[in-house]
Amino acid sequence: MTRIELTHEADFDGFRSAARRLLAAGTPPDAVSWQVAGGADADLFVAEPAPAFALADAPPMAVPAAFVALAELVVQHADPARFALLYRLLWRLQREPALRRDPLDTDRHRAVAMAQAVRREQHHMEAFVRFRTAADADGRPWQTAWYEPAHHVVDAVAPFFARRFATLRWRLLTPRRSARWDGERLAFGPGARRDDAPGADDGEALWLTYYASTFNPARLNTRALDQHLPRRYREHLPEAALIPALTAEAGARTRAMLAGRQDDDGLSPEAGDCGRS
Repeated sequence: MTRIELTHEADFDGFRSAARRLLAAGTPPDAVSWQVAGGADADLFVAEPAPAFALADAPPMAVPAAFVALAELVVQHADPARFALLYRLLWRLQREPALRRDPLDTDRHRAVAMAQAVRREQHHMEAFVRFRTAADADGRPWQTAWYEPAHHVVDAVAPFFARRFATLRWRLLTPRRSARWDGERLAFGPGARRDDAPGADDGEALWLTYYASTFNPARLNTRALDQHLPRRYREHLPEAALIPALTAEAGARTRAMLAGRQDDDGLSPEAGDCGRS
């Protein structure tokens, strides 16, 4: 059995390099064991190396561009068998040309479903991360966020925050892997604990007051709310703590709004004897 150890959970470059060597050696999928290194003793933050698209120690191979794009997503999935699945697909693509045109193939269908799940998780992470201000030992402010993604998407999503908050210094902490932007360089490290993230601050209290004041009970749609803001993501959003109370009060507040509108239009029973001769 050939044991392959990757540097982190979403190590696409490591997978690609190993897959090239394995294919060149004619190593079948069932003779490969895929493992991921890392742990609490790893360096906390290590600068991300430049992608290695051409590796001298591995011969080139003909791979469909669509498979490369698919593999970049699938390696981020939480399924421990993802690397084995990808190498099996790659092995078969070299020997079964018709596989490229078979969307019903079991391995291919599974990989596509995993890629779709990763895309959704990336979108949710971009939408639902909330940063809080905390100072380091030198008193300099850092924006820090705690998040618990379902898949290994930190490496893929961190550049989005680096572009969006390019002038800020921030840390993104998750149980599996963390990211840091110091204003110039993006670095990654092992996972963290929820206690490593700061608690609520004054700015958050102001935001909650604003959120509650702009809530429109007449437009509440709980089905749409659950669709666009799944319940498992709400623990990451400070404003989500207000949703149960706002939802419970929505009916009474809507009736009060309608009653007030009727009074303004002169349509309430106390407005006069409208319709009588």
